[in-house]
Amino acid sequence: MNQASSIHSAERYFVPAPSKYPIIGALALLLFGAGAALWLNRAPSGPWLFFGGVAVLVYMLFGWFGQVVRESESGLYGRRVGRSFRWSMGWFIFSEVMFFAAFFGALFYARVLAVPWLAAGANEALLWPGFTAAWPTVGPYLPSGADPFTPMGAWGIPALNTLILLSSGATLTWAHHGLLQARRGQLKLGLALTIALGLLFIGLQAYEYGHAWTELGLRLNSGIYGATFYLLTGFHGLHVTIGVLMLIVMLVRAFAGHFSPERHFGFEAAAWYWHFVDVVWLILFVVVYWL
Repeated sequence: MNQASSIHSAERYFVPAPSKYPIIGALALLLFGAGAALWLNRAPSGPWLFFGGVAVLVYMLFGWFGQVVRESESGLYGRRVGRSFRWSMGWFIFSEVMFFAAFFGALFYARVLAVPWLAAGANEALLWPGFTAAWPTVGPYLPSGADPFTPMGAWGIPALNTLILLSSGATLTWAHHGLLQARRGQLKLGLALTIALGLLFIGLQAYEYGHAWTELGLRLNSGIYGATFYLLTGFHGLHVTIGVLMLIVMLVRAFAGHFSPERHFGFEAAAWYWHFVDVVWLILFVVVYWL
């Protein structure tokens, strides 16, 4: 009888009750977007709407994901739900791949196609006299009294951050092996080390930004190089921050006794995301900093 019930539980598909969180999430994004637009246009209500949207979004995330965790820990999810979760996370990461592919594509187009074309023959006059195809390009406009910017080198903080992220991938894999072998201490220590390395990465990137902005003269208006540099590294830093928050939640859940060698998709999803962030950084390090 117990075996039959177990088979039934594994094959059935859990259908959740109607939820308030989708409409709350939509409201949060509306406030977030409207607030950002108003803030950029210097409207006094902009910051209030923006941070209000952030607060509502945080409430929605804690409430919705908390509900999913409770449903999972109570045994409501079977194999079919687990399979749908894996497909959903896979497609989400694919969408993130396409997100970064667009930015890498913009960098490739500007560096390999547009800049050489604009420097060829009569096209030079389209921009300014003396324009060459050298990368990074230096635009004709500079703030009053400012010097031309210096490109960010690869063999300093960027190389150190590469080592940090590669090490974080190893510590997270070590934590995963601990979970599969029911070694809870190894799971918790591996997660804690990965979180610490992620926070170190974020701190070093913030220092790198300050150095680039104040000492190297590298800013958002420093031509296409400055724009693509901050766009790619900034969005990657945002993804690292999100990944750290996900891993912190996994560590809290691990201390709460969640996860087992057989059922731990929440941990797997966070690990997939973190490894994706690692791979993006390796590509970014090569094409933005090194080449």
